[in-house]
Amino acid sequence: MTTTVIGAGIAGVAAARALHDAGRPVRVLDRGRRPGGRMSGRELHGRVVDLGASYLTAAEGSAFAGVVADWLERGLAREWTDTFAVAGPDGLTDRKAGPMRYGAAGGLRSLVVDLARDLDLVTGHAVQQVTAGPTVDGEPADAVVLALPDPQARRLLEAGCPVEQVLDPRGWQATLSVVLGWAHRRWDADLHGVFVHDHPVLEWVADDGARRGDGAPVLVAHTTPAFAAGHLAEPGAAGPGVAAAVCALLDLPEPDWHHVHRWTFAKPADPRGEPFHLLDGVGLCGDGWSAPSKVESAWTSGHLLGQQLATG
Repeated sequence: MTTTVIGAGIAGVAAARALHDAGRPVRVLDRGRRPGGRMSGRELHGRVVDLGASYLTAAEGSAFAGVVADWLERGLAREWTDTFAVAGPDGLTDRKAGPMRYGAAGGLRSLVVDLARDLDLVTGHAVQQVTAGPTVDGEPADAVVLALPDPQARRLLEAGCPVEQVLDPRGWQATLSVVLGWAHRRWDADLHGVFVHDHPVLEWVADDGARRGDGAPVLVAHTTPAFAAGHLAEPGAAGPGVAAAVCALLDLPEPDWHHVHRWTFAKPADPRGEPFHLLDGVGLCGDGWSAPSKVESAWTSGHLLGQQLATG
């Protein structure tokens, strides 16, 4: 039989890649049109904009560092910056250095697409139920991987399934990703991104042109979970307010256009320390595991689960 992976974000694809590379049959199902999950983007005004994850990092000597090195060598990923600004309600206050952050000229989704090469990937497929056995919509599987946010995984599991008991009952935090575009760049060239603290609307602002390397005059703002929670029913209506908050923070004129994307399950409130969970042939992996929640953690979670299934 085949292992079925549900969810084609980086965690699900990493799990499938580990199984595939070990010679195990594996199939990936995703309800979306393309792989990517929360590393997805969208073409706006003639270019792809990253709407989910803003960048990736890689710990020195880690398995993921080897993956990133390969992407860099092939020109799929690119070094972005190791320094971001820090701001509060009253504006910019400091600069914060950290690890090298990487972007992708083709958008971060392109990295997931590359990782999914040669895999049996079925998009536009909405799974209805995972039951004991395990089975996926009544079809037996050798194992099932749920590479999904906990609330989405819970919807698929039959009531009383043992693995359901480990899902976080608090749900996940939401965010709105708001893209802002101008005819010309209006901010300093070295202002790659801004961590925003104690702000009622903003949590993060990224220079999309800098991280993509094309210099486009486009910023992407992520809202606080509290602000997003109040606008999930009509996310588009929040666009002008977010734009006004960014303009006030960075002393910018009103943007020429904006676009709002809703992430109902953007990130876990409290990621677990363990990388994955596996019980009775059903595995859980992804952003909710292998804290802290970031791209490298999600890849590691899926990769380790895939290796466990391949050798188990």
